[in-house]
Parts: sequence; structure tokens; C-alpha cells
Amino acid sequence: MKKILFTLALFVSFSSFGQTSAQYFKSGFDKFEAKDYYGAIADFTKAIELNPNGSGSYYNRGLSKSNLKDYYGAIADYSKALELVPNYAEAYYNRGISKRKLKDYYGAIADYTKTIELDPNYVSAYYNRGISKSNLNDHNGAIADYSKALELDPNYRIAYYGRGVSKDDLKDYYGAISDYTKAIELDPNYRSAYKSRGITKEKLGDLNGACADWKKAARLGDANAAKWVANQCN
Repeated sequence: MKKILFTLALFVSFSSFGQTSAQYFKSGFDKFEAKDYYGAIADFTKAIELNPNGSGSYYNRGLSKSNLKDYYGAIADYSKALELVPNYAEAYYNRGISKRKLKDYYGAIADYTKTIELDPNYVSAYYNRGISKSNLNDHNGAIADYSKALELDPNYRIAYYGRGVSKDDLKDYYGAISDYTKAIELDPNYRSAYKSRGITKEKLGDLNGACADWKKAARLGDANAAKWVANQCN
């Protein structure tokens, strides 16, 4: 997703900037692709100095800062991009990601909601809004968002997993198992889904089923599942 957005921003920047600014932007893009985020930030900063109205430079500098876990700096850049282009859906979305990383869940939800208003088919915005709602213990709201994401993309395995977690939190254990199972069908090596399904089966008194799932999770490298197998399973 980020790579696609980055390429779109590159196109906008080349069409909007003067040649020198475009060269800095292109250099920043190449450094970002090479995961040289400090170098990318330096080049995007230079592009901004030469063209302070280049929304793509602020946005992509924000992405670079986010990759360095400078979420406050990223939010500042996304916000500046939004001042310049108020309908910049990707900037709202990624600002929401940074806010969620800082545990500003209400702020994140507001940004994901704005993203969805601008693009009602933005699948990952529904998914990430669901995560933020779950963080606020709004599990019914989270389930609604995960379900919308799955309506748009029926193969979105992590949305099945997230919905399973929320159902588990609501004590809908059979519903949770169904979602974990669907996630595993889409990705047979989804160790978190095996582990969580095992936990839910244990809650229902199905220790044999739980052990089978934990053994699979352990084989996939989950250390906690391996401990539970050793302590609780034959």
C-alpha cells in the first residue's frame, strides 16, 4: 500500500515542482525505497525548502519519519500536507496510523473516519478503525468495521483474526473460533490464529482441541504456545 501511495505522490510532485525540487524528491524517493529514511528525510526537506507548497514532499517525509518511529514528526508532516490538500485521503489514513501508535485512539478513529468519507472503499481504514475501537473496548464497533473490511475484501485474513479477537472479548466463543478458522484457511501458517483459537477452545472446555492448536502454533515458532503444550497437553 505505501509503495503505491508513494509512487502516486512522486507523480504529483514531478508534475508540480520545478526541476531542482523534483530532483531532490526523486532522490528522497530512491532513498526511501532503499530504507535510508534519514537520507530520504533530508532530501524531502530540501524539496520543501525549494517548493513549500509541495504536499507530496510533506506526506512522504511523514512516511519516512513514521518508519523511524517519529510519530509526532510524522503527524506534523501529514497535517501540513492536509493544509495544502484537504482531501488527501492517504494523509488522513497515515496520520491515523501514527496517532494509533501514540495510543491516541480517538484521534486515530477521527482520521480513519475522514479517510472513509473521502474513499468509502478504503479497506485498511475500516480495519485500522476497528483496531482503535477495540483498543477502546468498543468491540461491537470494531466487529462492524472488520465486517465492512471483509465485505470489501473477503480474503483479508487479518480482519477475520481481529474480528475473532473482538468476538472473544464479547464471550462469543463459537463466533471467535469461526473467524480464527477462516483466517487459518486463508493462511495455514497463521500462528497467532492457531494460538488464539486454542485459547478460546480452552475457555469452552475443549482442552484436546486447544492442545492441537497450540501444538501447531508451537511448530510455527510460538514460544508461549510451546509452554502451554508442555504444561497442559499430553
